Amino acid sequence: MLRKKSTDAEKRLWSLLRNNQMGVHFRRQVPYGNYILDFFSIEAKLVVELDGSQHYSPEGIAKDKQRDGYLIRNGFKILRYQSGEVFSNIDGVIEDIYNHVQEALQPK
Repeated sequence: MLRKKSTDAEKRLWSLLRNNQMGVHFRRQVPYGNYILDFFSIEAKLVVELDGSQHYSPEGIAKDKQRDGYLIRNGFKILRYQSGEVFSNIDGVIEDIYNHVQEALQPK
């Protein structure tokens, strides 16, 4: 249901994350606890969120802080990008995600 309501930015980013293009499997619109994660890789313990304008209101900032705290406590790293970055700097977004994936896959 949620996948049909993806924003243009989410669709564009998904086209570059799907099919293991980053070296790990990403899923989109994944339920986790009380939240729906935009993009999620269990292998990399990585959550990628695209933030629209609602995330920059005082209420949105507070909700994101609570959500991020929950995910961090559960061992995940959260990467947040403004939706517009997917159109203005897609190479930078993809490079950043790729670097975090590679870091997560390094033996500890």
